[in-house]
Amino acid sequence: MMVRNWMQANPMTIPGDMLVSEAKRLLSENNLHALPVVEGGRLRGLVTRANLLRTGHFVLRTQSPAEFDYFVTRLKVKDIMVRNPATVQGSDTMEHCLRKGQDLGVAQFPVVDGDRVVGVISANEIFQLAAHCLGAWERRSGVTLAPVRLGPGVLGRISDVAEAAGAVLQALYPIGRNDVAAESGYPEKKVIVRFHAPDMAAVVRALEQAGFPVIEAVEMQRPALAA
Repeated sequence: MMVRNWMQANPMTIPGDMLVSEAKRLLSENNLHALPVVEGGRLRGLVTRANLLRTGHFVLRTQSPAEFDYFVTRLKVKDIMVRNPATVQGSDTMEHCLRKGQDLGVAQFPVVDGDRVVGVISANEIFQLAAHCLGAWERRSGVTLAPVRLGPGVLGRISDVAEAAGAVLQALYPIGRNDVAAESGYPEKKVIVRFHAPDMAAVVRALEQAGFPVIEAVEMQRPALAA
């Protein structure tokens, strides 16, 4: 999964001389989490909702009319923006983007192609991706298996057992660290099995009888649409 397929393409950008109060309005009215600061066609910084909240809270705490007036009429984006922000490429994977965000402790990245800003990717898109993978908008069943050694054919066996018990598989997700068992050379991970089935209990019984203990089983209903 590539960043370019999940990013907010053609993002709104702002100049460094824009008033912070105006940037705050744009973020709020357009329900955005970040605005790249672009000048001369090049990325100069990034303004995030968190930046603006911290600045606004500071002004409110001072309870100073002068500070408030400065915030509204004089404080500019270039005074508070994150300079030289970390970026990702559209050709990067979502996994790379997620790891980079965790390593750097940031929730938004401008997406660049050379010097040109072509998108923005944020934690919001990561959540959307996770929701798609986990079938958040579908009626489906899901079980989590206790850590299993993922040697050759193991995932295929899990699939065969579940389908023989009446499951229509949607996805298998090994999750967890890549710790490798010394004696086998294969990692041990929990496995999420997502499926449709008329009788989830039968699928759970079949998996456990086959030597795959189930530590969690959930049956979700499709969320009702608003009237």
